[in-house]
Amino acid sequence: MQQNSRAEAGAIAYAAAAAAQAERQAVLNLQQLLHEVARRRNFAIISHPDAGKTTLTEKLLLYGGAIHEAGEVKARRSAKSATSDWMELEKQRGISISSTAMTFEYSACQINLLDTPGHQDFSEDTYRTLAAADNAVMLVDGAKGIETQTRKLFEVARMRSLPIFTFVNKLDRPSLNGFEIIEQLEREFGLQSFPVNWPIGSGDRFVGLFQRATNKVTLYQRTVEGGRTKLDTLIDADLMEQAREDVELLQVLGEELDPAAVLRGEVTPMFFGSAMTNFGVEPFLNHFIDFAARPGKHETKTGASIAATAPQFTGLVFKLQANMDARHRDKVAFVRVCSGKFEKGMKVKVARTGRVVTLAAPQKMFANDRTIVQEGYAGDVIGLTNPGAFAIGDTLVGLGSGPMLAFPPIPTFSPELFAYMRCPPNQKKPFLKGIEGLLGEGAVQVLYSTDEYVTDPILAAVGQLQYEVVQYRMQAEYGVETSLEPMTYTIARWVTGGWAAVEKAGRLFNTIAVKDAYGRPVLLFRNKFALDQLAAETKTLLGHLSPFALPPDV
Repeated sequence: MQQNSRAEAGAIAYAAAAAAQAERQAVLNLQQLLHEVARRRNFAIISHPDAGKTTLTEKLLLYGGAIHEAGEVKARRSAKSATSDWMELEKQRGISISSTAMTFEYSACQINLLDTPGHQDFSEDTYRTLAAADNAVMLVDGAKGIETQTRKLFEVARMRSLPIFTFVNKLDRPSLNGFEIIEQLEREFGLQSFPVNWPIGSGDRFVGLFQRATNKVTLYQRTVEGGRTKLDTLIDADLMEQAREDVELLQVLGEELDPAAVLRGEVTPMFFGSAMTNFGVEPFLNHFIDFAARPGKHETKTGASIAATAPQFTGLVFKLQANMDARHRDKVAFVRVCSGKFEKGMKVKVARTGRVVTLAAPQKMFANDRTIVQEGYAGDVIGLTNPGAFAIGDTLVGLGSGPMLAFPPIPTFSPELFAYMRCPPNQKKPFLKGIEGLLGEGAVQVLYSTDEYVTDPILAAVGQLQYEVVQYRMQAEYGVETSLEPMTYTIARWVTGGWAAVEKAGRLFNTIAVKDAYGRPVLLFRNKFALDQLAAETKTLLGHLSPFALPPDV
């Protein structure tokens, strides 16, 4: 009897010790989670082509020690290609036409840099990438100011309500007056600017930057070795006088930056410099770390939210990319970690389908280079080999880590160009494989005729460059020569009432009905007049015509 009592007491003591150990481990896990999330910074760069986005990206990577030598963008300057551009067509043209994710350590922080396409034809891809970003960096060419594609991409960033940091580049070339760029930002975007530093001169007379916080000047070129020298002996009198006048005018914009206004996207911290000569990049990076938004809460479909520091793992699939590894013809799903801790080998459930997937080979992407990831936290981007389980906008939830939830899906927007894509009869099999592999990425939408005898897919794009990229990749990656037959339509609208609404409306004029990848009705119009006319005539029968579509729940 006494022996049983001792055994029971021992069991109770053991259980109590195990519970205490589990509690201590849970506290340690929470502390680690809080620490790791607090040191994450995440941003995407948006800019007009040739503003220097790839150059800035690589200079930032140099500071983080992620690369040791920056690749030149233009092939004529060097046989190297930019590290962040992995697709052969990107290397040939010197522009970024795909999204990649790169990670580096700097000043005790882990920086996740999302490289967005540098062309407005891929603005939908940019929107998806910004769905994974906490901040946006708007890169402006100092000589040209705000350009067409910068406007388009800024509106995409504004839709995501992101804090925006502005870097005015190429000050080593003749540039606009800084106040002109400030006025452009306010006039076109309604965005207040706060210059953190200010250029003194430009082009061959660019001599440095006035740092407003310290009231000091960082010289562009070291002209005196050692000792103290008066600025008046280093800077021409007219430039010095202009600098003093500019500094006085800057006081009107305020002397201190409001961090809360930055996070609300109401004020953009503005920096000047030259990415090519690596001048002004480090001050920008240091300031960004201090003022950028940390990973925060994510709203779910139900209107509730989950914090980045919540123990439950959740992730958002924001991009699919085929054939990053030409040897394996694989498809990679890019996942933004939204909350909790990601661990290699963990099981997750896809909210859309309920399918359980084991994440056995998670990868950290660096252009087309990959390393296996053991763990990740909110703000990190992880590449998952896609076994056909994931679609853009999918929510991943750790199995058994908490209640099932889903983030709002990422919409598909109305394209503006439409064309039938065709191939030679003897290449039909690789053609269909290519269509499935490339168009599944979502960079170009695919529609189909309702005529069962017309099997050629309809490519729907925002811009011509998207067509060129698809045709190039069909040839380079699948060995298929393709041709395009343009259609005369410029607007697409999804019929939210489905095929029943189309049938109820009867015969439709000045439009054709096609179906999207999910079999839903889409109406194509030649112009806005035709759209408005049909909407007025059939409003009660046809119902709502939507300029965007969301993937259906399975």
